Amino acid sequence: MDKSKQRALTQWLKSQSTLAKPWLVATISIALLSGVLLIAQAALLAHLLHQLIIEQTDKFTLLPSFLALAGVVLARAACSWAKEQTGYRCGEVIRQHIRHLILNRLEALGPVSIQGRPAGSWASLILEQVEELQDFFARYLPQMAIAVLIPLVILVAVFPINWASGVIFLVTAPLVPFFMALVGIKAADANRKNFKALQRLSGYFYDRLRGLPTLKLFNRVEAEAEQLHLASHTFRQRTMEVLRLAFLSSAVLEFFTAISIAVVAVYFGFSFIGELDFGHYGASISLFTGLFVLVLAPEFYQPLRDLGTFYHAKAQAIGAAESIVEFLDAQPDTGTQGEATPNLSTVTIIAHDLEVLSPDGHVLAGPMRFSIQPGEQIALVGVSGAGKSSLLNALLGFLPYRGSLTINGYERSELDLTHWRQSISWVGQNPQLFHGSIRDNIALANPEATPEIINQVMTQAYVDEFVMRLTDGLAHPVGDRNGGLSVGQAQRIAVARALLQDGALWVLDEPTASLDAHSENRVLETLSAATQAKTCVQVSHRLDSLTHSDQVWVMMNGKLVQQGPYHTLAETGPLAEMLASADRRNLYA
Repeated sequence: MDKSKQRALTQWLKSQSTLAKPWLVATISIALLSGVLLIAQAALLAHLLHQLIIEQTDKFTLLPSFLALAGVVLARAACSWAKEQTGYRCGEVIRQHIRHLILNRLEALGPVSIQGRPAGSWASLILEQVEELQDFFARYLPQMAIAVLIPLVILVAVFPINWASGVIFLVTAPLVPFFMALVGIKAADANRKNFKALQRLSGYFYDRLRGLPTLKLFNRVEAEAEQLHLASHTFRQRTMEVLRLAFLSSAVLEFFTAISIAVVAVYFGFSFIGELDFGHYGASISLFTGLFVLVLAPEFYQPLRDLGTFYHAKAQAIGAAESIVEFLDAQPDTGTQGEATPNLSTVTIIAHDLEVLSPDGHVLAGPMRFSIQPGEQIALVGVSGAGKSSLLNALLGFLPYRGSLTINGYERSELDLTHWRQSISWVGQNPQLFHGSIRDNIALANPEATPEIINQVMTQAYVDEFVMRLTDGLAHPVGDRNGGLSVGQAQRIAVARALLQDGALWVLDEPTASLDAHSENRVLETLSAATQAKTCVQVSHRLDSLTHSDQVWVMMNGKLVQQGPYHTLAETGPLAEMLASADRRNLYA
């Protein structure tokens, strides 16, 4: 990673800290107070030892000093606890904000963009990588100020007593951050590679775990386990490289700190035996002076050493922030959103020269011209890859478009998408149910729905047929990927959910594609009753059900090649060929 990019990422991280400025200021203030108490502690300790060893003072007369020392120690312990608490809160506030930004961006991107990456990589981005930012805000950022303030306070205390010690501190102090930075540049690059490897491993593992039954059936478990082993080995190598750099940095910091403290100790040692006679202000160097400075010497370098330790938190944060910033700054066009909120009790849709685009700008379907009038039933047919789902995603606001796509006279890009989607009842071929109860999943469209309304849509969607046989009824838990329910049962719950939405526009994407005959008939009966007098666009694989539609649209290679009533289109053209092909398959079945 080049230096300009590192600086940009560091600047972005620091800009986020304004959200938790009160906690950050509190952390630094408490640390500064602890530094002042540290000087008092060193002075009391040096005073007690000087009085006991040199002055031979009776220890009982020093009782107030002992009590004061105990009080200072307890106060410093309280400061340490408070500093940890405020530092943690600082990181927590910012992590919550960044997760909120990521989730908002995921919502804005929509399902089409999200499905372009493995689910495990999103989990890694939201969980592990955001979590790695904690120490940067909780420890490193406050420590940058503490590493300046505490040594400065110590210098202010030391220089009036012995200027030679102060000069030694000033000369040796820059060595610690200098070598820390040299090692840290390499550490940041290693952490970036480590997070990339973690993302790949997370996505790879989640996909293989989800597809384990398929791997077993095709006898590919051992081969995939070997690939997973290789991926984990790569991640292990990256992690060990990061740890190696961390240990190297710690060793360098400890080495220069130890040398600096040793120089101070040697200076006082030679001063006490009379070999050195400088650094004082006329009076000879006393035991109090030596002890006071030597007690403070490790503490002078400690904030710099802590900064070196926490510098790896910065390296980790930069490595994690790279993917986060790239994701937040990426601007895949999912279609602009306006603020128009027209009356959508009925829906009229008109398209002129409509081209549906992918998030990166490639044409997926079009150009197309069509119109949908209120209450009109549209059946959309075509082979896989013809562009049916792309057209539906453009209508739903998940894909951008060129040309004109008006809804009740407003361009879709001018509409408030939240308002627009509230008027849509959608049922797909693979219903997504969430962890919770059956009632929670039905009430997703309207959490405030009364039990009477829930029971009504359950009856309409024939959900009550199987709910009554469940021990927990509506409280029956739904697991991951509709766990505990059959495909038909999950689809009926999805239909009940759409009924509760009761939109003016119904969008049905092959809602019976995966159902058995009984469930298919039940779902079709429900949808037929629910969409009476409603505008409906239905992608259908059942050509025998097209006769019930007002219009049939045939799509091929992203274009609408036929539009019109079924009885007209069935006589000649692509639809007639599709019907003939279906008849031949039925004949030989």
